Amino acid sequence: MSTTPAAPSFADNDPTGDPAVAPAITLPDDPVALARLLVDATEALRTADLDALTEDQLITVAETVEQARRKGDATDAALITAVSDRAAYRNAGWIRLSQFLGFGLRLSPGEVKRRTLAASKIGRLSNLQGEVLDPVLPATATAVAHGAASTAHVLVIAETVRLIPDRVPADTVSRAEADLADAARTLAPDQLKKVGMRLLAHLDPDGRLTDERDRQRHRELVLARQDLRLMSKLTAHLTPQVRAKLDVVLQAWAAPGFNDPDDPDSLRGAADAPGVDPAAREAAAERDQRSPGQRNHDALEALLDFALSHKALGAPGKLSSSLVITADLSDLAARVGIALTATGTRLPVGALVDIAADAVPYLEVFADATREVLYFGRGRRLAGKAQRLALFGRDRGCTAPGCDRPFSMTEAHHMPDWQYGGSTDIDHLGAACGGHNRAASTGPARWDTEVLGSDAGPNAGRVGWKPAKRDIPPAVNPIHHADLPLRRPPPAAHPPSPRASAAEYVVLDLLASHPATPTGDTDLRFPPAA
Repeated sequence: MSTTPAAPSFADNDPTGDPAVAPAITLPDDPVALARLLVDATEALRTADLDALTEDQLITVAETVEQARRKGDATDAALITAVSDRAAYRNAGWIRLSQFLGFGLRLSPGEVKRRTLAASKIGRLSNLQGEVLDPVLPATATAVAHGAASTAHVLVIAETVRLIPDRVPADTVSRAEADLADAARTLAPDQLKKVGMRLLAHLDPDGRLTDERDRQRHRELVLARQDLRLMSKLTAHLTPQVRAKLDVVLQAWAAPGFNDPDDPDSLRGAADAPGVDPAAREAAAERDQRSPGQRNHDALEALLDFALSHKALGAPGKLSSSLVITADLSDLAARVGIALTATGTRLPVGALVDIAADAVPYLEVFADATREVLYFGRGRRLAGKAQRLALFGRDRGCTAPGCDRPFSMTEAHHMPDWQYGGSTDIDHLGAACGGHNRAASTGPARWDTEVLGSDAGPNAGRVGWKPAKRDIPPAVNPIHHADLPLRRPPPAAHPPSPRASAAEYVVLDLLASHPATPTGDTDLRFPPAA
């Protein structure tokens, strides 16, 4: 299935315009043979003697290779569309197209997003009736098929068209897309973006065409991945209603002198709360050296602490409504290193201790949980809290290869499946997201799973997955355990001892010595040694 209109022949697209430079070549009709020929041609070009070329010929080769690369973007869109429409990724054991692209083809998350978005705009998709539709951006698809535009151009055009107000007539939007595609043939993506901004200004110069539908369509709040410093970028497009509410909240909670983590005498809560001493407020404000952005950040943290302490996450007995953290024992003792939360956030161990000091009741539950019976046999289907905590410590997230879902988005997967006699024992359970939990049981993307034994070497005790239709060794998911080869031996294949572990002593000792831990109304009990 082709994603673009038929492109001219190779000779017609030669940058020099000289057919003698690009003679007609008879190519095979088999796509597999064509793909292999593409690899061979690329390898031959890589090893060719470029020193024998003149400067003009060298430029011609560079231009032709770039044209081929852009034509490859059109081919890529066709392949992604075909694999998606036929769900071919399931034959290889993947339950989603994104997993096949990300883990099967080893593409980065950003590259997966760019390619799938481009394919959805220039590919010939099929509707529910099986009819093949024209590309969403037809003129852009033609430019890419001719090698005159790239995926980067497609993304710029798609974003510009997305920002056109809904009240602009459809024929005007089509002409705008065609104009952008024509400009893409001669401009770089960053230059094309400037053309797009001028086009938007021309279509809605005074903003009158933008209405509530546009604002609701564009609303979003995105929390980016953590960087090397463990910091996260938060970006948002807020509706006027949310902006008005946020302004009121920040005015109260981000006021100078309030919620300053660097000032032990800083006032806490909202600035307009009743009972605030005016003298203390003025003194705290004079000591406050934070920027407005830092005050907003600290206000958000104070609001999150307020929500967590007031049970705003629902039933307090559920693991999903609790702050769950796992860390290496030696790191806890030294107060160094990185801990991991059930939502996938990396947290310095020093900060973990500060958080734990304000969550003593839950840490008592966590300590007590290690003494609960972890074997439930066939008595119940759903894993208990102690088992979920043990799974978090061992698996950290979905155990299926290539899945980056954090532990908070997983279920307890039975091995073998519950309906086939699987027991709810910790050494027959593994963390799996909903899609992989179902895929390991039924459906065309079925996986076979098992807890690997000692013969698996460094992967002993981990959950191994392999596609049921493929005769290959089980694979583990390295995403959530990238630090294990550098830091500690593999996890044990057997369940934890029901008696207290040494880790409890470390955690409780740190809490007892922490200045924020209340001493009069808490019960820090050291359990008997294992």
